[in-house]
Formats: sequence, C-alpha cells, structure tokens
Amino acid sequence: MKTTLCAGAMLAGALLSQAHAVEPQPFLSATQRLMDATAFLGSPFDAAELATLRGCLQSHDATAVEKAQAVLDAHALFHVTITPEQRVKVERGAAKPVLDESGWRQYLVRVENEAGVTARLAASSPQSKEVYVKGSPPVVPNAQPRDPGQPPLAARWLDMQMFEAAPQQPTLSGLGVEYRIIQLYASEAGKREAVFSFDTGQGTQDLGFRNETSVLFDCRPSREVTLAITDENGKPCMAELLIQDHAGRIYPSQIKRHAPDFFFHPQIYRGDGEVLKLPDGAYDITFRRGPESVPEQRQVKITGSNITLKFQVRRWIDPSLLGWWSGDHHIHAAGCAHYSVPSMGVHASDMARHCMGEDLKIGANLTWGPCFDYQKQFFTGMEDKESRFPFLLRYDVEVSGFGSHKSGHLCLLKLKEQMYPGGDSTAHWPTLCLSTLRWAKKQGALCGPAHSGWGLQPLAENDPARKQPYKLGIPSATNELPNFIIPPFNGIGANEYIVDVTHLVEGPDGKLVPAVDFMSMVDTPHTWELNIWYHTLNAGFRTRISGETDFPCIYGERVGLGRAYVKLDGRLSYDAWCEGIRAGRAYVSDGKSHLMDFKANAQEMGVNGSELRLAKPATIKLTAKVAARLNDKPHPEIQSLSPEQKPFWDLERARVGSSREVPVEVIVNGVSVARKNITADGSLHDVSFDLPVEKSCWVALRIRATSHTNPIFLIVNDKPIREKRSLEWCLKCVDQCWSQKEALIDPKEHADAVAAYDHARQVYRERLAD
Repeated sequence: MKTTLCAGAMLAGALLSQAHAVEPQPFLSATQRLMDATAFLGSPFDAAELATLRGCLQSHDATAVEKAQAVLDAHALFHVTITPEQRVKVERGAAKPVLDESGWRQYLVRVENEAGVTARLAASSPQSKEVYVKGSPPVVPNAQPRDPGQPPLAARWLDMQMFEAAPQQPTLSGLGVEYRIIQLYASEAGKREAVFSFDTGQGTQDLGFRNETSVLFDCRPSREVTLAITDENGKPCMAELLIQDHAGRIYPSQIKRHAPDFFFHPQIYRGDGEVLKLPDGAYDITFRRGPESVPEQRQVKITGSNITLKFQVRRWIDPSLLGWWSGDHHIHAAGCAHYSVPSMGVHASDMARHCMGEDLKIGANLTWGPCFDYQKQFFTGMEDKESRFPFLLRYDVEVSGFGSHKSGHLCLLKLKEQMYPGGDSTAHWPTLCLSTLRWAKKQGALCGPAHSGWGLQPLAENDPARKQPYKLGIPSATNELPNFIIPPFNGIGANEYIVDVTHLVEGPDGKLVPAVDFMSMVDTPHTWELNIWYHTLNAGFRTRISGETDFPCIYGERVGLGRAYVKLDGRLSYDAWCEGIRAGRAYVSDGKSHLMDFKANAQEMGVNGSELRLAKPATIKLTAKVAARLNDKPHPEIQSLSPEQKPFWDLERARVGSSREVPVEVIVNGVSVARKNITADGSLHDVSFDLPVEKSCWVALRIRATSHTNPIFLIVNDKPIREKRSLEWCLKCVDQCWSQKEALIDPKEHADAVAAYDHARQVYRERLAD
C-alpha cells in the first residue's frame, strides 16, 4: 500500500484506548485476512509494517492488538463509527490522500461497531457517479433524455468500490473494531476533492453532516503508454485491448468512459500511435482483432517511465483474400446499452472505430426508435465520411419502436430517403410491414426482417407460453429442423414475413420485385430462425439470408458477432455488398467458421440466380472451401447450452465431443442428407459431396449453429420446388400470425392488412395445387 505512514499520533493514541475492548483472537484473525487481501490487491504494507503485524499475530495478546491497530490506523483514510442506535458517522483518518490518474489505490476504513452490526458497509460519493445517463428516452417525437442530476458530469472524476471478495468477508463481523478495504480510482490528474459517506443500509446514515467527510486528493499523473499496433502485414491498424490487473480490475474504469469507449464493454479499441494512461504496476493485456484473429495474452509491467507497447495481429484466416467481405447489417449508435447523455447515443466515428477494431468491413448503422430525432441527422444516403476503406459505415433505418414494429422489425438498407412520407419523425409510419416495404423497395432498398427468430419458438399447442409475450428461457417443444409446429407469432422477428414473402412490389424501375430480400440470422436461436426460412424455401420462394448482431441490444459484447460474408468480383462498396446479399452470394457466420466458394457442379452460389437446371434426375458434385478454428480445450459450458440460451450461434456448439472436429452438413429442402467432419484447426479444407438429385430442390451447406450458406436451386425438368407439408405449414402460419397481429394494425390500414393476408393464403393454396 503506497499511502504514507503519517504521524497521526494523536488520533491513533486516542483510538488505542479502545483496543483492549477487542478480543485478540478474532481481531488478529481478521488482521491476517486483511494482510492477505492487501497483498493480493498489489498494495502490501512496507517491510517494517509487515514485520510488526506478523509479530502481533504471533503474540496474540492485547498488546498485539494495540500494535496492529497502530499500523492499520496509519493506512485508514476513514474512521467510521456505528453508534448503539445503528447510526453511521464518518471522520477523516490519518492516511495521506494520494491517487493515481487512471489507476486504483487501496485504503483502509476503520470501523468502530458499537452496535455489533453484521450488515454490508457501503460507501458512496457524488463524485463517483457514472459520467453518463444509461438508457433511452421514450420513443416519441423530439423526446429528451432525463436530467443526469448533480454533480455535473465533468465533476464525476472518482470511481470506488469496497473490496468484499475472499479472503475478506462481504459483511461486517460485528467486532467492536475492524478494518475494511476501500478501492479508489481517479480518472484525472491534479488536485481533486470528493465527498464520502457510509451506511449499513437504508436509513442508517447519521443526521446532519456527521455522515459525510470531504477529502482533497493529490491525483498524480500516470505514465504514457504509446501503442504500436499493426496488422498481419505490418500496416497500422485498429484493434481491441482488454487491460486488467491481477485483481481483475478493468482499465480504464468502465463507469468513467465516454465514446469512443463504451461503458458496457470491458475492452477498448485503439489504433497505431495512440496513447493510453496507466500508472506503474503489472497488467494482463489481451489483444485481438475480430474472430479471424488469434488472441494474444501478454503480461506488462510499467515502472517509472513512459513506454511503447508493440502489437501485431496474427490471423488464422482472411476471407477477403478470397474475395469474401464481412459485414453486419444491424448495428446501432443509440438505444439499448448506449447512453443518452452526454449525447443521444454515439457518433459515426465511434462506431467506425469499433468496426475497424473487430475487422468488420461493412457496418450498417441503423437509426431506430430511441434517439431517432437526434440520430436521423447523420443519414446521407451514402457511405459515411468516417469510413476508411475497406471499412465502410453507412446510416440506414430499422423500423423498431414505431410503425409496424409489433408485426416484426424491418432492416431497410441502401435507402435513398430515410423518412416515410407524411412526417419528419416516427409517429406517422404505417403499422403494416408490407406498406413500409412497398415504400422502401420503390427506392431500390434491400429489405428484410430483423432478429428473425423472435416470436417463432416451436411451442406445443397447449403450452401457456403461446399466449404470453415471448421471452427467453422457456424450453422448446422440439429442436428438430425442419419441424412442423406452428409458432405463436407473438414477437418482433420474422412474423409478418410469412405474409410478405408472397408479395411482389414495384421496384425503382416499375418492375415487380420480391417484397422481402433476406432474413436476418445469428442473433436469435438458430432453430427458430432457420425453420421458417426452410419452409418458405420449400414453398418455392427465394429469400436469402444475412448475418447480424443487433448491437448493442441482443448482443452488446461487440459488433460483428453475427456476420455475412459476401463474394465480390470488383471493388468493395456498401451498395455492392448489399447487392451481394440480395443475390444470395453470401454465407452467414459467427466469424469462427467459413463456407466459401460453394458450388453445385460449376454453378456458383449467388451467380445467375443461384440456379442449376437439370433435364432429368442426376448426381451432382457439391464443392466448397471450409475453415473453422476451435481451441484445443472444449468449453462444456457452451456445448451444454440449449438453443434458447446465448450465445445462440457459436462454433463450440458444433464441436464433436471433446475432439477438435466439426461436421459440415449438406442440407436439401431443410433436411440434413450428408455430412463430413473437418478438423477445426484454422486450416482451409476442400470439401466435396456427390449428391443424387431426384426432383427440384434447394441445397445449402451448414455447420450447425455457426455458419450457413445461401441456397443453390436445383431445378429438374423445369418443375418448381414444392414441399406439400411446408406449404400446409405456411398456410396455417398465416392464420396464426393474423390472430396475433390484427389488433395491432391501425384501423385506417385494416382493409390493406386483410388484403395482404388474403393474398398470402391464396398464393400458398395455389402452390399446394401445383
């Protein structure tokens, strides 16, 4: 412990008279735990103090208690008294108040417990409040965030926590005198004052000002740590750093973060040449750059001077070298985990930094309900100026929190205009998804439902959960794919999709185009997402899939947890990437497995309609380049999860037992018909299958719950793809969806909704008759 042993003799002497009231055995046992705890936290007593304390532990008498208290009191920043009436008051202790910029120091709190209280001792300070307001204002036009209160955000320079982990006890022991550890963090350098108070529960603070004390700290400047960060080719880049000390404390403090660092992340993102501030000490640093990199763990010591730390990315794969470009079509700069003060969400430069740090080439930054009227100003209809090729960011829209969102959220990409006609905010948008899709598709947008699985859990017909709003944690009736249970359609995923997929609407040139281009995958349980997609493909529709994270709502850990990898022949652009999704020249993945260059004979996925025509039944050859990377050691905590538990998509779910193998499956009309295991060691494997084709069908590859290709359509003797059971399932789903959504449609749109649903029923019946 770096605090100076101040004289404080008069104060210490006044306190020693109480030492005899404390029995030596429990007090000195607690002292041993205190010594162990301070050693663990990296702030031990000096050699002379340790020798004195060890001697006290050996003596084990009243004199030993006096000597031990003399040492401990010199390190006590606060003296807390709990009166017989259980009122808590506090005074300054003898310790010199010194802190480190961007670092933690430990002090002791002497507790004189006249009431024998055994509750937790809590500390608070106005200066330790968060430097932001969490959460979003209501989704109404021109909503304003709540007042952050006092003190001003700029005055909240302190972080603190009582150390309650082993070997310490989480609560007071009830002894007449004991010592607790308080940990203090300064986000700034210079002279800084803070007000402290303590309590043992609601209403225990003493009256007046006896329960608080002010302390003026000398916050000493930390060392400058210059970062030299390069990619695998030695070029400067952005990457992720997770910085902890051996006590597990995160640097910089999360509650003192503003963008570009997000308070809900333990990690930060930094680029080559940028500077961190860290005090002297030992640190564990984890360095990575997205799921295509191999994490590096390093121990670093800072002692007495500024330093430079060099990091270089080590990749296990780079799909872009084969023409496959990663993207996440659903990230947000506002709402959910983001703050609404000091700004209404964060900005393009912040989101671009995170995309670059995760090596995510395309980021679709979707403005939605929370903070809509603030974030809408950043829409330009083109790539944002903060883009740095090949990392391209663009603002688009998610219909969420307004309009037709209760029938299923919609991702609207590549918009030319972001505002539905008739207003300038969110109140006027239609409540029927199809109306929104007509408007968006007329301007050439790429459209699809968000977080597709919500509301589509396969629940038994008599399960009471069907009549409740969807929620996680309820077991499914089956995890089979495909399955024929009619979902409740009680959520905000691909619900109205079962209707909209049957519609053709006007495109920008007046020609009819599908109302829906893609379904979103990876951020909801894979069995819920894939089942409806498989059935609509079996009904003859050709909706594609794309990968998303819904950051920071479904997943706040990082952008790009769900990805789509698009094959492009020319230069990467946001528009070209979107068109690759529309064409189905993409696979979805958690980034830990890859299914590239999928072909049926010579027909590439996503080229020329993804269609291979056969005059008669034949055996075809499927080929692909496949790679995946698992750690040597399994993670049973992920392997044992049900599909309803996060992470919904993760390569670990596909691991075969305790091996390092995962199965690559051939999916025909939703059914797994063949599989081959590959070793998930990061190597690229050429995989092939001979597939007998008897009738028209679609075929795809998947590694279950980690990656999935788009389909190739195999058309035999010009016959359409039609699976009777799937068509019957779809028809029943239209009725179930209507039973849930009719009441949510604005009366002015009711006739349009009836017509949309009737059209869907007619299309499914006609296809059943084919």
